Amino acid sequence: MAVGDFFPLKFGAQTFARVAQTFVQFTEFFQTCRMPIKETVTIKEIARRLGVAPSTVSRALQNHPRISAGMREAVHALALQLKYHPSAVARSLKSGRTGVIGVVLPEIRENFFCEVINGVEAVAFDRGYTVALYQSHDQYEREKQILGVLSSNRVDGVLLSVAKNSQRFDHVEDLIGQQIPVVLFDRIPPGIRTHQVSCDIEKGAYEATKWLARHGHRRIALLNGPLPLAASEERYRGYITALKEEALPVENGLIRRVDLTREDTVAKTGQLLSLAAPPDAILAFNDYVSLDAMQACRGRGLRINQDITFVSFANLPLNAYLEQPPAASVEQHPYQLGFSAADILMDSFDGKTDPATFQNRILEPELMVRV
Repeated sequence: MAVGDFFPLKFGAQTFARVAQTFVQFTEFFQTCRMPIKETVTIKEIARRLGVAPSTVSRALQNHPRISAGMREAVHALALQLKYHPSAVARSLKSGRTGVIGVVLPEIRENFFCEVINGVEAVAFDRGYTVALYQSHDQYEREKQILGVLSSNRVDGVLLSVAKNSQRFDHVEDLIGQQIPVVLFDRIPPGIRTHQVSCDIEKGAYEATKWLARHGHRRIALLNGPLPLAASEERYRGYITALKEEALPVENGLIRRVDLTREDTVAKTGQLLSLAAPPDAILAFNDYVSLDAMQACRGRGLRINQDITFVSFANLPLNAYLEQPPAASVEQHPYQLGFSAADILMDSFDGKTDPATFQNRILEPELMVRV
């Protein structure tokens, strides 16, 4: 019987060849699926082959001084040959730790938080921890849900920068109450007793405003962040202090709060430009706000850093590639922020910090002048 007898339609030789090839490929695939899964090599298997107790192998793998150099060498050699890998689950059960820390931040797409993560991972990798990264997308309910997940999975600790819409912090207090160490960084709500790492935002705003005043600006506006953020209040205090020291009037009409979206920033910038006496300089919440506000100014025919000058926070790397960047930006050292936060958290695991006291590290801001 010919192969073609199985098919009611007429196919050419090339078609049959392709069908046959596909059939062979499927056959090989299913045979692969039926292959037995290779068993994981365990300490017991290494001990059986060497004729010693599992505890001896375990100590040898940890280079315990009670195990002879010859036995340690034999154990390590066989472990390498068998491609043995320690079981994370077993280690977790033995130590009571998962080896995982949770990092919760507003938006990973922001360069600032990318640099924070780089700092965190540098410490975590060096100390043998895995980082579980979550984004709140600046939503309170999402942040609350994430902390619940981290609690259920019993991570060893949490690094948290709160969402802009978070106004209640019971979920943070609950986590601390479960004896899970927490380090707050950058966006830090008031009144929570735990470790904190931040940059001196008030000082940064003070120095930025003083710089503008000393360069001849007399109507300095503030495009501040949302009210719930403590960092917004810190910017406001530094701004007001500098205005008073420079004998410049404090005008509520020159102060606007934005929700950090482009649309709201453009709208609030338009309000400032529509004043009878518009500002000649703007201190913006961060570089993203500054870039959106500058675009609104260009739409009004204004020349950036000539007709109106901008100073902001974050010191984004992309500013170096702009023809008209903010005249200056406050460097908040995000890499060091993440590094310090992770360092404090892991020191708490190792008993290097006093459980009864909390560390509060404050990094010094640096005004980076570009024009």
